[in-house]
Parts: sequence; C-alpha cells; structure tokens
Amino acid sequence: MLAFEHHEVGLTDQQVIDMYRYMLLARELDKRAWLLNRAGKIPFVVSCQGHEAAQIGAAFALDRKIDILLPYYRDLAMVLYFGMTPTEIMLSNFAKAQDPNSGGRQMPGHFGCKRLRIITGSSPVTTQVPHAVGVALAAKMKDEKSVVLTCFGDGSANQGDFHEGANFAGLYKLPVILFCQNNGYAISTPLNKQIGGGSVAARAVGYGLVGEVVDGNDVLAVYKVVQEAVQRARSGQGGTLIEAITYRLLPHTSDDDDSVYRSPAEVEKAKANDPLLRLSKYLQEQKLFTFEQQSELLKEITVIVDQATEVAEAAENPAPESALDHVYGDWEAK
Repeated sequence: MLAFEHHEVGLTDQQVIDMYRYMLLARELDKRAWLLNRAGKIPFVVSCQGHEAAQIGAAFALDRKIDILLPYYRDLAMVLYFGMTPTEIMLSNFAKAQDPNSGGRQMPGHFGCKRLRIITGSSPVTTQVPHAVGVALAAKMKDEKSVVLTCFGDGSANQGDFHEGANFAGLYKLPVILFCQNNGYAISTPLNKQIGGGSVAARAVGYGLVGEVVDGNDVLAVYKVVQEAVQRARSGQGGTLIEAITYRLLPHTSDDDDSVYRSPAEVEKAKANDPLLRLSKYLQEQKLFTFEQQSELLKEITVIVDQATEVAEAAENPAPESALDHVYGDWEAK
C-alpha cells in the first residue's frame, strides 16, 4: 500500500505511470551493469536497487528547467529523470571517451552534466553538501527561483561537510533541500552505531531547517514531502532536511561482501517492500496499468538497455595520452 493516491498529491495518471517507467529503467540498467561487472567488462557498480522510489519521488517534485541537482553515486534513477540517457550511462560504465560525465576519467556513479543542470560529485563522500549550499547561496544572491537538491547516504550525514553545509543553509535560509537516502548502513556500519539520536532529520532543528522523515519506498509519499520542501524554498522560507527511509537490495558496491554484516533473511524481508513491486501493485489496483502492459514495458526497456550496452561497448576508448589532461599543466616550452 502507498500512503496517498496520486491525485491527492497533484499527479496525473500519466505522471504516475511515468514514475514507474523511470524506476523500471533504472532497475534494468543497474541489473545490466552488475552482469557486465561480473563478466569483467566494466570495473565498478554502485547500485541504486531499492532506492528508486526515493529518487524518482524527489526528482519529479523538481523543475528540470530551473532547479539544480547535486546527486551522489547511487542516484541513477534521479539523473535519468533529469535527462541523462541510458547510452550516456553505459558510456560512463565502460569509461569511454564520449562519456558526458568525465570523458571516461571518473568511475561510474560520478554524475555530472552541465546541459542538464547536474553538478558533478567526487569520491570523497559528502562534499556535495557544501557545494549545494554554495549554489543555493548564489541563486538567492541573484534573486533566482532555482531550488537546489543534493543527495547523500546516512553515513554521509555524520561527516563534517554535512554539518557545516546544513548550518550555513539554515543560517541564511537558503533554497536547498538536503535529501538523505537512509538505507540503514554506512557501507557496513548499521545506523545504531552511527547516530546516537537514531534520526538524521531530528538534527534539522539545530540548524534552523525543517526536518522531515518519509517512507523512501513510497514514491508518492516522497513526492509530497519534497514538493512541499520545494514550495518552501522557492517562497524564501529556507531549506529542508529530508530523511527517506529505504534499503539497498544489493551490496554497497560490486566490491562489497554484504554477507559479513547483514543476513540473507534481512535482505529477503526487505525485498518484500521493494518499491517497484509496491508501485506496480498500486498501478494495477488503480486500473492504470495492467500486468500485460507492464510486461510490454519491460520488453521495451530491455531493448533500450541492450542498445545502450552495444553502443557503449563499441565506442572509442579515451586516447592513452589524455590520462594526463587536467592533471598537469602544459610542459611545452612557451
């Protein structure tokens, strides 16, 4: 069950179907990336499986023409909605020269695309939070209506960059949304060994932000909470710290062995709350999308993923001599 019906939160029938489509596309791209990694064709995967509802619910509440996104490495579904194509995602996975994120210079998951208003992150976690706050400050100084949203995990919420960014955002009432996708683990460290108070959102009051906790597996509940945060930010009422409670269905990365810190029974229990299954069931209950239509959509998306994989795998690799670009200055004599 979902907490709301889509009409209650202002979404049309087509919009909620589109939500499912983006979530399914992200899931299938992620599944393909894992297969490619296990086949030795791509080096690394940071999975979004289990996070799709949190990401799409939040992204749908933004205006892609004026708002700005600073994603973190798990935000595949979110950047797809903002306009990155499956082929561009695969070009990044294969580290090809045409990769729009970095020309194959960054590991997968370091999303960035100027034309889509997506600001790149980096491997050190949580640096995107003060960056987002700075972008929000610039928007306020220019009297623009842009809202800035940045994402991070529960582990990132314990880093100094998070605290400094949140404090600055609250002090100056900046149009920023700090969106924590709390999957219960900072890699292998469970939440009860990370946060004494048990909640990320509870910290908001100390920063002068609005704090909200939401079911991150309920795409409509997430949409409603983020939509309200966008309205506050755009009207000059300042920022919001949102904690979306979710669960990653796969290991932290393709290099992680999650069996050493969580049981198969725990993971299986979480799969029963899979956000894709919940939205699929909702669409069928609302008679918006039959099982047969969903099967056809899966076939369509499989073709898209196949084509993206084929194009990316066949694309040109970066020139070896480009490895030093943007690292060292020009050593030629002037």
